Amino acid sequence: MSIRPQDYRPEDYRAESNRPLTGEEYLASLRDGREIYIDGQRIEDVTTHPAFRNSAATVAKLYDALHDPETKEKLCCETDTGNGGYTHKFFRYARSKDELREQRDAIAEWARISYGWMGRTPDYKAAFGSSLGAFPEFYGKFEDNARRWYKRIQESCLYLNHAIVNPPIDRDKSADQVRDVYVHVERETDEGIYVSGAKVVATNSALTHYNFIAQGSAQVIGNDTDFALMFLTPMNTKGVKLISRGSYEMNSSRVGEPFDYPLSSRFDENDAILIFDNVFVPWENVLVYRDFDKLRSWFPVAGFGRLFPMQGCVRLCVKLDFLAGLLEKALECTGVVDFRGVSADLGEVVAWRNMFWSLTDSMYAEAEPWQEDAYLPNVAALQSYRVFAPTAYPKIMNIIQQTAASGLIYMPSGAKDLKNPELDKYLAQYCRGSRGIDHVDRIKIMKLLWDAVGTEFGGRHELYEINYAGSAEEVRMQCLRWARNTGAMAEMSALVEKCMSDYDIEGWNDPAYNNGEDLKKGFM
Repeated sequence: MSIRPQDYRPEDYRAESNRPLTGEEYLASLRDGREIYIDGQRIEDVTTHPAFRNSAATVAKLYDALHDPETKEKLCCETDTGNGGYTHKFFRYARSKDELREQRDAIAEWARISYGWMGRTPDYKAAFGSSLGAFPEFYGKFEDNARRWYKRIQESCLYLNHAIVNPPIDRDKSADQVRDVYVHVERETDEGIYVSGAKVVATNSALTHYNFIAQGSAQVIGNDTDFALMFLTPMNTKGVKLISRGSYEMNSSRVGEPFDYPLSSRFDENDAILIFDNVFVPWENVLVYRDFDKLRSWFPVAGFGRLFPMQGCVRLCVKLDFLAGLLEKALECTGVVDFRGVSADLGEVVAWRNMFWSLTDSMYAEAEPWQEDAYLPNVAALQSYRVFAPTAYPKIMNIIQQTAASGLIYMPSGAKDLKNPELDKYLAQYCRGSRGIDHVDRIKIMKLLWDAVGTEFGGRHELYEINYAGSAEEVRMQCLRWARNTGAMAEMSALVEKCMSDYDIEGWNDPAYNNGEDLKKGFM
């Protein structure tokens, strides 16, 4: 089935117009003729292709949870669009600290479906949708577009992807000098604009409804306004192409069983090169056009930069819950969990976990009023998350590798070995776990841990967490700029100045202290 992009509305797949998509409706909405390539071949249906089908099924579970009586109350709230329906709590902007807390908990509930291993789920870009509703005026002459997209995204829980980074090519040059690569306007008409160029890394875009295209503030360089763009376009738009990296899902299913690759085979958010080949974008899908000032201020001012870190931090917290619990099980298997040094290392993992959960508490508890009746998470907490997460994750990976040690590779090749009676009798003896854990459970635990830290999937996740927040220097500079702009740094400096005013070369200026003249007499 091929659907023209101008006719493509995922919300039309719903049986009722006042609720989000179900899992089945979500999967149906992906069968729209989109142009996805992997291993040199075009994919006809991402919902059934072995490179994407299990990951698509996981996202479908997220949508089904919005309707499941056991999870709906935790996940959903009434819409504010007038349609009388309900939506995921993070798809409607928060009007109080308590609503931010409820959003935090709803994000966590969704993240637990993938045990924290899928990060670019629909609620990630819900941070953008919510900001459109809270501050549509930011978009100036495209304000009505922002309002309309807020309504559409919220009512169906539309799944948007996110590609705002230029390809790592000629980054030492201004954008106009890399016109053959970076996204830019080709021509303008009364109906809209035509754009060409590429973006990275388009994580999980193959399973999304719309592309969101912009520029990271650190990459807004040059003076050619052909590059000053922000817009949305359906995944099936003519000229939109995705060239995917290798599929961990397909590779793991090809060489093993779910027992061997329980994470890789169902939670792979495939990254891709996103290409626009003379793509038409109607004016109603444009948010910023030929306006560098808007692009430069969008991240810190328009709201998305204050909302997505909460989703990212909560998702990481769930992932750290999983890793801490899995590491303890692995250490129990090998009989070292009570060794003093090993226990201390496990305690450090728990401490990292505690710190990030505490930051999410601060994000809502110290939230700040924003536009009209909207609230945004606390800046200091979200910046601390962005600075420390790239440090914490490699540290945790190192702890796992050092403490689990050879246990991570002292394993048979896979489930088939356990199904071979001749091999299984040896594995039962030589691969049994400590503390009464049998060999099947020990191998299962270690296979799961290896998939988390040692496979291509695990390696990609470490790279993902290190670079999730963007440029490490820029993230730290944002933290410093916030401190200076809000007066926090001035207060820190004032504290130092106050201390220095307590004394001078003559001694203490505060009569409460003694200069020690009586002690010096014997040494003069």
